[in-house]
Amino acid sequence: MTTMKLGFKAEAFKLEGQTWICMTDLASDVVIKVGEMSFHLHKFPLINRSGLLQKMINEFHSDDGKGCILQLHDIPEDLQIVARCIKSLAKKACADPTLFGWPMLGYYNTKSLEGTVLWNGISASGKSQSPTADWWYKDASFLKFSIYKRLILAMQAEGMKPEIVAGSLMHYARKYLPGLIRHLGISGSSTSESEQRILLEEIVELLPMEKGASSTKFLLGMLRTAMILQASPACREILEKKVGAQLDAAALEDLLIPNMGYSVETLYDVDCVQRILDQFMLVNQATVEASPEIVDEGQLLSSSAELTPITMVAKLVDGYLAEVASDVNLKLPKFQTIAAVIPDYARHSDDGIYRAIDIYLKAHPWLTDSEREQLCRLMNCQKLSLEACMHAAQNERLPLRVIVQVLFFEQLRLRTTVASWFFISDNIDNSRDPHIQLPKNNDGFIHSEIMQETEQASSSMDEVRLRVCELEKECSSLRQEVEKLGKAKSVWNFFSKKFGFGVRSQQHCDAKQVSMDDSHFMKSC
Repeated sequence: MTTMKLGFKAEAFKLEGQTWICMTDLASDVVIKVGEMSFHLHKFPLINRSGLLQKMINEFHSDDGKGCILQLHDIPEDLQIVARCIKSLAKKACADPTLFGWPMLGYYNTKSLEGTVLWNGISASGKSQSPTADWWYKDASFLKFSIYKRLILAMQAEGMKPEIVAGSLMHYARKYLPGLIRHLGISGSSTSESEQRILLEEIVELLPMEKGASSTKFLLGMLRTAMILQASPACREILEKKVGAQLDAAALEDLLIPNMGYSVETLYDVDCVQRILDQFMLVNQATVEASPEIVDEGQLLSSSAELTPITMVAKLVDGYLAEVASDVNLKLPKFQTIAAVIPDYARHSDDGIYRAIDIYLKAHPWLTDSEREQLCRLMNCQKLSLEACMHAAQNERLPLRVIVQVLFFEQLRLRTTVASWFFISDNIDNSRDPHIQLPKNNDGFIHSEIMQETEQASSSMDEVRLRVCELEKECSSLRQEVEKLGKAKSVWNFFSKKFGFGVRSQQHCDAKQVSMDDSHFMKSC
């Protein structure tokens, strides 16, 4: 009976260097070597459990009297033990965790097992939890990468969803590549940089090709780490293409990839972002050309769901340009190239690109007038909001031609707004005519609705008048500045023709003294 219990429990052994020794009073009478490891065991338990070991022990003859020493170097691979285990694990990971039976209690529903008592007397109520597809991530991350890679390939062959495979790879990468966590850095790992580089390149090759399987944040983190570790160009190209295919899901902070090396000039890797942006436009070019919902003025219709990623990327690029514009080493052609990749119709508003241009002009005061005008051609003055127009009208860094265009389009917009409100006001006045019969309603709903529209129209017209007067003040101030520069005659004549302002326009700019009479308001404009 004592013989049968030898070697039954794992705690009966201890490891000394590369040798496992049995913790019993009986001396070991057989040594089995597997690779670089040695196991000091006893013959009788092995003979009772393995016919192969029984045959090898009986055939062993020692001339030096050192005891029985057996070699099992090729036995695991010859018997395909590892391959069978990997295949079994892959099938188990691909299966529904709720179908594993009672031993997998942790994956059953809480309510269904409440109060249930298992065969061993343990209550199930305190252990239940919802089943999840990532239950095996943590266990698989303890495997050596050579075994883990074979497991992932087996799971892909079994038809596991790409999102689940990518999730396991992301979990494994975050565990062994500390560079993915910014505050740790590369030095936070016990492995060398060369080992981390090899591991990163292997993980990138295993990532599923399907779009969206891996998160964009993870891919950008891998790309940043690949540049730090100086991974192969092929590895970085794969990551750039993957990021470019789903750039609309990226965050601005993840796109700010620092430049590596001592010969670079810019703080951030602008060339990398340009390649990613080109890849995004290449992937989405077919969608853009096939869309019939682009109107003549170059505006993007909001009903076009297929073009939504482009509008999101346009906003992302404007924010990126605003971040890198303060870099004094960023060349003008590079700034223009990135900004020009986004088509005009993709921007609903040009406030973002205007902000980036303004920051660039502030950080590069040595630009010539010609270069400033070239830079300002990247934005459409008609798409600026009222706040942006007010800022641009007072921006001394902008060329005079751009300021004139901003004021002209804002004046045109205000005139159109005023005309539309006058049309509404005339309709309201006609509705007050007693000779016009309105439909009757017992609850007075129509009458109250008309009164509400009248009040809103009156309030909006007052706001428009104030905006017009503020704009005229800006025009008057601009004229004085032009006169100081000695260009009053030629420039102001052009300016007056464009806007239709007279000398007496300044007399009507006090918002409190503006008459509510429509004819007088039109004369002041």
